[in-house]
Amino acid sequence: MFILAIESSCDDTAAAIYVPESNTVLANVISSQNDVHALYGGIVPELASRCHIEAVWPVVESALKKAEVQLNDIALICATQGPGLVGSLLVGFTFAKALAMVRDVPCVGVDHMSGHLLSCQLEPDAPEYPYTALIVSGGNTSLYSVHSPTSYSQIGRTRDDAAGEAFDKVAKLLEMGYPGGPVISNSAEKGNPEAINFPRAWLSEDSLDFSFSGLKTSVMNHVNTLRQQQKHLELDNICASFQEAVVDVLVKKTIRAAQINGHNRVALGGGVASNKRLRTALRQACTAHGIQLYVPKPIYCTDNAAMIAYAGYQHFLAGQRVQPDDDAYSRSPLH
Repeated sequence: MFILAIESSCDDTAAAIYVPESNTVLANVISSQNDVHALYGGIVPELASRCHIEAVWPVVESALKKAEVQLNDIALICATQGPGLVGSLLVGFTFAKALAMVRDVPCVGVDHMSGHLLSCQLEPDAPEYPYTALIVSGGNTSLYSVHSPTSYSQIGRTRDDAAGEAFDKVAKLLEMGYPGGPVISNSAEKGNPEAINFPRAWLSEDSLDFSFSGLKTSVMNHVNTLRQQQKHLELDNICASFQEAVVDVLVKKTIRAAQINGHNRVALGGGVASNKRLRTALRQACTAHGIQLYVPKPIYCTDNAAMIAYAGYQHFLAGQRVQPDDDAYSRSPLH
């Protein structure tokens, strides 16, 4: 069985060809819009949706060609239905529904978050259920209990900025470019994470929620003070200290969540999961607490269609199908 999956929730147009019987990804093609949005220091929704319109069919064709599969061979089409930018979602989701109707094959709408929650299942060493999952990206920072391939419970979320969003905003403040995650991470490797004591927002004692707006403001105040005093900005130290403040909270709350759940397995997903410091710190913490950590390869952490294919197939087995009048949604119902 060959599955075609399409992902267009934000600024990446992606398509994948997946074979569920062997859990094999034959193709996973991603078209990035970073160059389009870099000029503005962040994603411009209108531009993103226009770029998706231009890219969706070429990306699908590229995936089919790379997988050496014909469109006639596709038995199931999956597409991200939400959450995300509605204009972007509508392009991929509508394309998938139309293609499925023309080809007379079933179509499944996939929640983007479920794709991240299950992305670790694409690896040979995949966790058994249940497990605790931390999803960290530009738009989401959440903790989940993953009960099965189709059942998840949100147990923690960000109350303001997502971690990835905080990285982008700090990078813009420091005039380091977009996207902020990679540039801050690279700079942080050369800095001292203890140089500046940026705050950690723990919230209430037992809270598994996150808040990064205060940290972002603290970085802004620190930078503005140095600029007013015409002092040199030690960017590497600022980046390292900021990154450490984010990672510290993410790691400790994830371990706490796993302990509350009684899980000895933790999965990490989302674009920020590619951050080297987060991976290292979480792995060290998990080892210290007797917890097994599962992290998919970086290509499955960022927005991609392979994870949508896997999640879509699981929901297909559970009987889910898209109806012609089903619409995209901006906010995830997974909570």
